Amino acid sequence: MKHAIVIALISTMSLAALPAAPSPANTIAAPTNLAYIDTSFENASPVWYEPASDGSTLVHLLYDHERSSPNRAAGHIHLLLHASPGARLTLDFTNLSNVWNGRPGSVARELKTMFVSENGRDWRPVQTQSIPTNRIRLDLEMPGPKLYVARLEPYRISDLDRWIESIRSSPLVQISPIGRTVQGRTLEIVRVGRAQAPCRVFIRARAHPWEPGGNWVAQGLVERLLQNDDDARRWLERYCLYLLPMANKDGVALGRTRFNLQGKDLNRDWDKPADPQLAPENDALEQWLDTMIRAGQKPHLAIEFHNDGGGQLHISRPPVPELSRHVERMKLLESLLRKHTWFTEGATAPSYRNSGTLGDGWLDRFGIDAVVHELNCNWIAGLNDFPSARHWIAYGANLARVLDEYFASVQP
Repeated sequence: MKHAIVIALISTMSLAALPAAPSPANTIAAPTNLAYIDTSFENASPVWYEPASDGSTLVHLLYDHERSSPNRAAGHIHLLLHASPGARLTLDFTNLSNVWNGRPGSVARELKTMFVSENGRDWRPVQTQSIPTNRIRLDLEMPGPKLYVARLEPYRISDLDRWIESIRSSPLVQISPIGRTVQGRTLEIVRVGRAQAPCRVFIRARAHPWEPGGNWVAQGLVERLLQNDDDARRWLERYCLYLLPMANKDGVALGRTRFNLQGKDLNRDWDKPADPQLAPENDALEQWLDTMIRAGQKPHLAIEFHNDGGGQLHISRPPVPELSRHVERMKLLESLLRKHTWFTEGATAPSYRNSGTLGDGWLDRFGIDAVVHELNCNWIAGLNDFPSARHWIAYGANLARVLDEYFASVQP
């Protein structure tokens, strides 16, 4: 009971510094051109909405919460608007005052663009406008009776299933179930290449549901390795790829932002064994890793893909033996990304430490060179363009050469 009171007080104190959104009780709704916001489809965001006094529509995102913590997150956006063709709509997105590590913050500073599509497949960017009280405004004109709005070009479980089926028959691919999510969805490891290859790389995507970029990158990497040209054959002689393509399937299915359905962040607590009840997704991955280690096939490199507003390579520095060797290897990885891809954002500062992430925990507990790679959700500076599935797929394709040159220099 005392713990619950402390958590409640921390949460209240954290939120006190944030301006509140206008109270619906103090406003009088004006006519709006919006007919309906549909959230009945796969990966749609849970929201509620209401007309505002200026004729705009207030869209209230619903938070997901971390277990036994004041931390909360709301940043996933995927909606279907219904309105008359040619209607002009203004959406004000609220409930952006996230709390992380007990400190108040807001996703509004990172939410600079969104993407719209008439069919849910072909997307174009639209810039947002920041307005007071941690809100984001989006002005739209309906090109037809329906319009999808998303924070980033979506990658759904159905997209993953179709893609896996498209590569399943390749003799270079092995797909192995390793466990299940909280709701019972199957988690799989996709292996590309020979298990006997001298080098092994592991990649995980989608630990946080709102961040689809890693899925597109992973797809681009695998498809490049399966092209069966001279380069691809040479690369797969050097290394084998192991991929967990979607770590938080439940969150993706339900349009959540950060945590699994038990309130656990799947990119935290890797500094200790995973809890099979609270984080079965991480427990399944850890059991797979233990099996690989016992078989003498420990990965030599692990990359965890995410999205944020910075796009950096996060090199964490736990107090491990030969830390300097790890840092030098990650600097090599950074230089190769700059050489062969559009990556320009660089690595985090030498003082950076993010305890409990996969990048930090796998280095500390298992001696695996591991790193968290963010993908900028607003702008690709190296291309001078907005992020898109097309650009991320191309990034993954170029990552195939990066990994080859990395392992050519770093001998396991």
